[in-house]
Amino acid sequence: MNNYKEQNYRYLNFITSIFVSVLLISNIVSTKVVEFGFFTFDGGTVLFPISYIFGDVLTEVYGYKEARKVIWIGFICAALMSIVIYIIGVLPSASEWNNQEAYNVILGTTPRIVLASLIAYFSGSFSNSIILSKMKILTKGKWLWTRTIGSTIVGEGVDSLLFIAIAFGGIYSFPLLVSIFISNYIFKVGFEVLATPITYKVVNFLKNVEKVDIYDYDTKYNPFILESK
Repeated sequence: MNNYKEQNYRYLNFITSIFVSVLLISNIVSTKVVEFGFFTFDGGTVLFPISYIFGDVLTEVYGYKEARKVIWIGFICAALMSIVIYIIGVLPSASEWNNQEAYNVILGTTPRIVLASLIAYFSGSFSNSIILSKMKILTKGKWLWTRTIGSTIVGEGVDSLLFIAIAFGGIYSFPLLVSIFISNYIFKVGFEVLATPITYKVVNFLKNVEKVDIYDYDTKYNPFILESK
């Protein structure tokens, strides 16, 4: 099962759909900063870590080439969402619609947040996928937990740092930005660690059902090259 096969996967489209949905929802709810116990983080942090679990599953089961395609699909969808939100925001409101101010307050910052999310997501997701792919070869497919957690430590660190700096820099005080980063990072990595048993079950299920287990030998890791099967 180690060689790349050209076939129709049963669950790849479903996983891609959930992955993209998580990304888009996270972008929208990131406009609100929430407090949970000792943690302070943007609302997207509640859901966004799930995208990294899906990213791990995609790379581990289907390989980096498929993961790269899905990451790009998410990127394009998030960019499209940002453009549409902006266009709707600047279009004249109907005479009886009095919620323009609320729209601007809640979604007006979304283009900046989505820009931050796109840059952070692109950098973090590819860092996560590339590291996991290379660690799989290095460990010869053993110790899945080392590469899911190890890749997340790097990927989420890159993602959180870039997102917070771009999305909230100049809006919130530096101490609050540091607090948000620390809370984001601990929450996201902790979520990955706690979800490890679920990741194992999903990965094993997909490998058995899809009859595939890709090792990315001789793979070009350039994110801008979409290799054919």
